[in-house]
This record gives sequence, C-alpha cells and structure tokens, in this order.
Amino acid sequence: MKHLFSKFLFFICFISSFLAFAQKKNISVIGVGDMMLGTNYPDANYLPPNKGNDLLAPVESILKDADITFGNLEGSVLDKGGAVKSCSDPAKCYAFRMPEYLLDNLTKAGFDLLSVANNHVGDFGNEGRDNMVKVLKEKGFAFAGLSSIPSVSFEKDGVKYGFCAFAPNSGTMDIRDIAGAVKIVKELASKNDIVIVSFHGGAEGASHQHVTKKTENFLGENRGNVYDFAHQVIDAGADIVFGHGPHVTRAVELYKNRFIAYSMGNFCTYKRFNLKAESGLAPIIKVNIDSEGNFLSGKITPIVQPHPGGVQLDSQKRVIAIMQKLTKADFPDTKISISDEGEISIKK
Repeated sequence: MKHLFSKFLFFICFISSFLAFAQKKNISVIGVGDMMLGTNYPDANYLPPNKGNDLLAPVESILKDADITFGNLEGSVLDKGGAVKSCSDPAKCYAFRMPEYLLDNLTKAGFDLLSVANNHVGDFGNEGRDNMVKVLKEKGFAFAGLSSIPSVSFEKDGVKYGFCAFAPNSGTMDIRDIAGAVKIVKELASKNDIVIVSFHGGAEGASHQHVTKKTENFLGENRGNVYDFAHQVIDAGADIVFGHGPHVTRAVELYKNRFIAYSMGNFCTYKRFNLKAESGLAPIIKVNIDSEGNFLSGKITPIVQPHPGGVQLDSQKRVIAIMQKLTKADFPDTKISISDEGEISIKK
C-alpha cells in the first residue's frame, strides 16, 4: 500500500511539473556582457565606493524582469593573496581580483547565471579560481566554463536549463574545440528544456566590431571562429547563444529560429577598462522564446558607462544604432529586425 501511494505521489508531482511548464508559453532570458565590479589589485584605489552598490542600481529593475539573467564574470574572486599572473610588461598587465562582497551586487540585481570562461579567470592562479568557485556556489549562482566545470544544469520555475561556456584561454573550455562543444551541448539538450551557450571569443576593440565568419587572431592568439561555433552549437541543440570578449558590441543573428548575440560589450566595469567611444556602450538584451526554444521577440536596453564605470541608461540610444548597422552589414539576410527603440522582431 505504501509503495502504491509513493507511486501516486510521484505521478501527481510529474503531472504538476509538466502542466506548469506546458502553460509557460514565453520564457524570457536577459544577457549582458563583461562584468568586473572593481579590483583590489594593484591597490584599493581600483575599488568602487559604497561597496559597489551604485554600479547596477540604475538598471536593477530591468535586469530582474526576466526568468533568467546572465552575464560574464571577468576575473577572479579573492579578498587577498593568490599568485598574480606573470606578464612581460607589468605596466600593461591587467589582473582582476574582486573582493567577495562585490558579488552581492549581482545577487541584488537578479543575476542567476554566469560565465567564468574568459582570459581573466586565472589572473590569481588556482587560489583565485578555486575561491571564486566556492563563493559562487555559496551565493547560489549557476555557472560554468572552467575545464573542471564545463557545464551546469539547474531548474527554475519548473523549467530545466542547461548551460555551458567557452573561451580560448588556459583552464577554460576551449571555443576552438567545436567538436567537444557540440558533444556537451547535445548532452545538455537531452536532459533539459532550454540550453544556453556562452562564448568569450573574437578579436578586441573598435576595429573588430564585424563578425568575419573566419578564425579571428588577436595579439598572436587564435580566438576562435565565433560564427562557426555559434552555428554548430545551435545545430547540436542550443537555444540561445550569448557572446562577449571583443569589449565592443557586435551584430545579432537568427539562425534556425535561435538567437545569437555575437558580443554584448562591456556591461558593468569599474576602472581598469577602456570605456571610450564604442567601448563604453553596450546592450541589455532580453530574449523571449517559447518552450521549444524558438525566438519570439527581443528588446535592447541601451546603456553607457561614463568613466570610471558603472551602468547608466543611455538616453541617446547609441548602441541600438550600432547594432542596427552591424546586423544589416554582417547578416543582411537574417530574419530579424531592430527598431529605433530597440525592439527585436521577426521580419514579416
């Protein structure tokens, strides 16, 4: 009798979960680019005032208005210590060590999901990387991108999400190993309702805003073919692809009715970042999909980062114009259009 009752309870829970998911026709996912909320290296002058509470305040309500909110965490998390990376020219060596308390600002702003696959995650060696993993787990973030943590699956509001992240850097999942990425995505797609993929790749700076559809090299490093990567992970089962790494915004594309953002620029940084011209402009991209992962609509909220950093809404909406121009140039046949107000819709 007890065995039959347990089976009955399991059946009721399964049906309830299925109905909850089936009724949810629209899933919203927000993506933003690079986040480095301040570093205590080389000294505390590079930390924001008020414990960083003001950095995201102007856009907190926007970031919270989604089922899932994603960003790229650029750097290690460590209050002190760690072995700083070596570099040939210390004057040009940027190493980011964010104190643990700064991550509370991401929690407060509604972030659920983080990529840790980037060129700064190993700035303070294993100690900085291991402590970051510990702190992110303690604070309840879902995250992936290290070779030791290639992917993550989690559930929220009855929806099962799979996530993986890639970069061309030591200790991270390699964006150049597309066959390996495809294998991971296929496995995630077999176990989850929605699969989100992130990459940190492509050449950097205002002279590299276009998607070349070729392997991109920068400062002697192969930084992957982001176009081929994005298309192949979608072929494998990805529903959304969020890119970052060039420190400027790039075009967006619809491929097999799945949304790709090729770079979301510098979203929230404090000092130690070039925020001049295009480098200080970025989007908050909200993507609405159905329960199968098909793109329905989107919204770009334009932001600007005045020196020394921190997010402000951009009344001039400059990044929207940039994305319109780049998308038209790089993907003239894509089936989405971007309005002057930042609405992303499927062309009729």
